[in-house]
Amino acid sequence: MTHYSIGDLARMTGLSTRTIRFYSDSGLVPVAGRTAGGFRTYDVDGLARLKLVRTLRDLGVDLPTAQRVLAREVSVADVARTHADAIDAQLRTLRLRRAVLRVVARNGEVEAVHELARLSEEERQAILDDFFDEVFGGLELDPAFRDRMRSVRVELPDDPTAEQLEAWVELANLVRDEDFRASIRRMSERHQEMRAQGADLSTGGTPEQLEAFQHVMSRARAALDAGVPPASEEARRIVEEINERWGDVLAVRVGPELSRWLAEFGDPRAERYWSLLAVINGWPPVPDTTAERAWLAEAGR
Repeated sequence: MTHYSIGDLARMTGLSTRTIRFYSDSGLVPVAGRTAGGFRTYDVDGLARLKLVRTLRDLGVDLPTAQRVLAREVSVADVARTHADAIDAQLRTLRLRRAVLRVVARNGEVEAVHELARLSEEERQAILDDFFDEVFGGLELDPAFRDRMRSVRVELPDDPTAEQLEAWVELANLVRDEDFRASIRRMSERHQEMRAQGADLSTGGTPEQLEAFQHVMSRARAALDAGVPPASEEARRIVEEINERWGDVLAVRVGPELSRWLAEFGDPRAERYWSLLAVINGWPPVPDTTAERAWLAEAGR
């Protein structure tokens, strides 16, 4: 039978003789025999046990657990599963900490960012639900519209990116802003009035309406990119083309009607609200049409 000295084991495993002697004294690697001079020797089984202990320790397994594995009190698979779960939790914590630090590096706020990042899913949703209660509470809104709004959830991942965390911090501050709440409340009250007058506010628009809206915004964006002044003759022609195309589809025409509509429903922060939710929840990006709307309102005067 092959026997190895502590020096042999050290060369074969990369461990120090002191560490091997400690493992041997602890009973992890039993002595197989002694030389004529009284020095310890170890067999192939001892070498295999030593390699397993080294691997477990490299993976962060403590010595008592390693001893239980060697004693067959617990399987390597069970230990690996437990430690993998623990590492997953540590990684989530580290990723969240990294995201917090990156956001703090951008805006300099420490306590607010840290506290908002630590909230549970229920606590995050409570912030949004409180917002809904104040801006919709007591109003006779279209049930489908109301339920659709209240069904929105904040789904911040356990390990968010810095962009997602930054969006969550901005959203939380936005929905708690009193001026924004008052603005959305006014929109909701106007919604109630229009519904009482017979307006159908149950859907987000037909496919034809959505297509017309996208066409209008693309024309406005093209005008902005080309540097067309809203008060110019070219802008007037664009407005005429838009109204001719969408007049039969959308009830609001570019001009005084659109200006009034924007005054009632055009708070750009409402669009920002949806853009932030898209970032947090990993939805497709929501385009920001604030500039396009402003150009149309001025061009239609």
